[in-house]
Formats: sequence, structure tokens, C-alpha cells
Amino acid sequence: MKIYQISDQQLIKNYRNGNEACFEMLLKRYKSKVFTTIFLIVNDRYIAEDIFQETFIKVLKTLKSEKYTEEGKYLPWVMTIARNLSIDYFRKTSKMPKMVNSSGEDVFKNLPIFDDSREEQIIQNQNEAKVRELIKLLPKEQQEVLVLRHYGDLSFKEISEITQVSINTALGRMRYALQNLRRMIEEKSLSLR
Repeated sequence: MKIYQISDQQLIKNYRNGNEACFEMLLKRYKSKVFTTIFLIVNDRYIAEDIFQETFIKVLKTLKSEKYTEEGKYLPWVMTIARNLSIDYFRKTSKMPKMVNSSGEDVFKNLPIFDDSREEQIIQNQNEAKVRELIKLLPKEQQEVLVLRHYGDLSFKEISEITQVSINTALGRMRYALQNLRRMIEEKSLSLR
């Protein structure tokens, strides 16, 4: 049986029954989505790594204490923890996220690109970098919904629960984010092939 054929609920149950490998499977299943979401919020690789670890420490403690009861909502629950810890970081340090380039390693450079020539890979990487820079120029509420939807792969219902707004508000923020991105792409005459 492959890792993705086992449900989150079954992995959690097996982990609670002493199978440590099941938590590793959950971690592998979602680490990319969770880390990318944190990184796009804090815009610093090292801080994102710390918050990522803190997120899964909190997840582990909650699972071990058997306080976790949200059947079928594991990923949204983890994303809520990650988002809240990211926001708490800025509250503790009394600074807001800055809209500057990250000096850390690009988390997207390791994404597999299949059947592309080296030139196509370079163009793809450049396009992804351009889009990430434009996303940083969006209002925070629009950034958040776009990141959770596109990079976190969450439904609008899950996003509305995490951000504590209505589904219609989340949909509206996504619509405005996409409109603003299109406008910025046209204004900058960017070619995103």
C-alpha cells in the first residue's frame, strides 16, 4: 500500500497506537505545502524553518495528548497552526513582514520539472520568481488567500476557517488578488509564457 492510499485519520490512529513511522508519513505528505506557506508569510528561509519545526512539535504534542479531534481536517488544522505561529513571530518581534527579496535559498528550485529542456527550466524558474515578487506587492489579505489556495492547495472553505472570514470574503480576496496580479503583469509588460 502506498503512502497516499492511507488516510490521514488512519495514519494518526496508527501513530497514537505506537507506530512512529506513521507520523513521518504525515510529515512527508504535507511538509512542502506547510513550509512553502510559512516561507511566503515570513519571507525568510531560516525563520520559516524554525516556525516549521515549531509547528510540527505542536502537532506532535497535541496528537500525543489525544486532544486532536478534527476528523478529516488534518491539513487545515496544521495550516492554521503554521499561520498562527507565523503571525505570532511578527507579534513577538514587533515587526511586520517586509516586501524584500529573500537572501535564503529558493524553496522552489527543487521542484521537479519533467520533460523540459534546460532552457525551459530556466524560463520556468524565472517566471516563478517574477510571480512571487508580484505576490509580495499584493495587500496582506490577498497574499494570504492566494498562498493558502495555490501553494497550500486548500479549499476556500478551509481557507475561510483558517483566516476566520466567510467563504465569500475569501473568494473575493482571491478574485482581487488575481485581478491585481494580471494588472501588475500587464503594467510591467511581463511575459509569463
